[in-house]
Amino acid sequence: MPTVPVSPTPASLLDRADSGIKLSDHAQFARLLDQLDVRRNELTSEQRWHLQYLRGWQAAYQGDYDRSRAILDEVLEKSDDDVLRFRASATLINILGDGRRYQEAFLRLSQMQDQLPQITDDAVRYQGLGEAAQLLISAGQYDLATSYADQMLAHIPPGESTCKAMYFKLHARYRSGTLGDTEDPMLRDGIAACTSSGQSVFANAMRADAAGVMLRMGRATEAQALLQRNYADALRDQYIPVSAQFEAMLALANWKLGDVPTAEKFARLAVASNSKSGVTEPLSMAYDVLYRIAEGRGDYRDALDYHEKFMAADKGYLDDISATALAYQIVSQQVQGKRQEVQALNKQNVILKLEQALDRKAVENSRLYITLLLTVIAFIVFWVYRLKRSQLRFMWLSRQDSLTGICNRKHFIEAAEGLLRHAEKAGKPVALLLIDLDHFKLVNDTHGHTVGDQVLKRAVDACIPLLGHRDLFGRLGGEEFAIILSDSNHAHALHRAEEVRAAIANARITDAPTDINISASLGVVTTEYSGYQFRQLLINADHALYKAKRDGRNRVVSGREDGATILPFAAGEKKVVLER
Repeated sequence: MPTVPVSPTPASLLDRADSGIKLSDHAQFARLLDQLDVRRNELTSEQRWHLQYLRGWQAAYQGDYDRSRAILDEVLEKSDDDVLRFRASATLINILGDGRRYQEAFLRLSQMQDQLPQITDDAVRYQGLGEAAQLLISAGQYDLATSYADQMLAHIPPGESTCKAMYFKLHARYRSGTLGDTEDPMLRDGIAACTSSGQSVFANAMRADAAGVMLRMGRATEAQALLQRNYADALRDQYIPVSAQFEAMLALANWKLGDVPTAEKFARLAVASNSKSGVTEPLSMAYDVLYRIAEGRGDYRDALDYHEKFMAADKGYLDDISATALAYQIVSQQVQGKRQEVQALNKQNVILKLEQALDRKAVENSRLYITLLLTVIAFIVFWVYRLKRSQLRFMWLSRQDSLTGICNRKHFIEAAEGLLRHAEKAGKPVALLLIDLDHFKLVNDTHGHTVGDQVLKRAVDACIPLLGHRDLFGRLGGEEFAIILSDSNHAHALHRAEEVRAAIANARITDAPTDINISASLGVVTTEYSGYQFRQLLINADHALYKAKRDGRNRVVSGREDGATILPFAAGEKKVVLER
């Protein structure tokens, strides 16, 4: 008799879908979910929630975070399976981090860390540790993330390999700047583990990190070869963060090698890949390459447009890193504070029980003990007070540029917008000076980043004595600074800008191997010609700054709306150019 094929049971389909196939063959994983949807009426209630969780995981993999969060929130609210709810919570941590809701992500991570000791299922614990390691890497907590990855390596569940744990450990090294290239034995072992287990997403993420190391070391040819060999594989995975990283790095590598058409093609692919995901590192890298290509062609209009997009993406990316680290510190302080408060309440309950249980004589004999408990409570209250002060200090540090001590970009923009609102109501003029140090990349490449940092601090020190107590001074990123001059008209702003230029030009770095001359280009705008909207002031100032760079650097260019004029200065001095 002919053999009749047996249809797989829903339980076996679920087990197959919820395995390594999610990453090794995502297309097959999607087909399994479709088959389960067709046979939904054959599933038990527990199996339906399991399928719902997998749908939420799939939406997150595809970058549809809003839909994924809605599905996983439903699983958390309605499922009776504690293990499934823990897995949904772990996946939500990843989604909240990708969606830049960092404080909520770290709060959930803290709750999950409290639940981990009660989790006996090795596979579920493995997933939770992985999500924790990934979020901690984004917050710059590399040592803590590495300890979680080590816990994963120590307890590999059946059906899993060392791939994921190795990736988190290696990615923490990459972010901390201690990862080697493909000759690094740990990196080779990690890629081999992921390749042999069919988890090409993690293998290609490791290759992208290795290519990043090569590009930092000036080995563009090797980076291009590594990325090109595995690009088709990265596209097949359909995981946008990795494929976009490949495209952005291929754009940079090909540009460094002089292949401009290929560099432009990959840069545009990276921009398209990140069109829905917001500000990311690949987007910043792609816009930088497009800016350099347009500038090389002499297409200054497109170059300026790409430069503005690059600055917005790069500064947004840096602000994102700062926000992640700050969210981690704030949540850590909050959790510590709550634990101290709980301890204080427990001590108070002990005192109340003593007072209720003892009569007067017993209370008199227990005064010493109660006094001791009150002392402990006072110490805890003092510690909570110290934690609150520490939180305020973190808030203050979040407004300050760590290298130069002046305002960072985020605080400068907030303060500038407030100052402009008050000035507009009072009818007083305000000026914006945009400053960019000339040939700063050459200083870094020639003398190293330590000397480059000295140049930045020396330039800031030269400017500070020229500022009034109501002026704002901030670092916008890299070698770019900005000054807001209160109650300053156009003529006064030009005079102050020339003083700033001259002060920077007279500054010297004398403790380097050779004396280093510093100079800066400045773009100047005022509310008399550009209005009181900070964004418009910044755009006009950036146009003027770009003109100053293009016309020879070490000069002041003013953005005005009434034509171009060159103001006379004494012989031998730089000229201040008024640019439409």
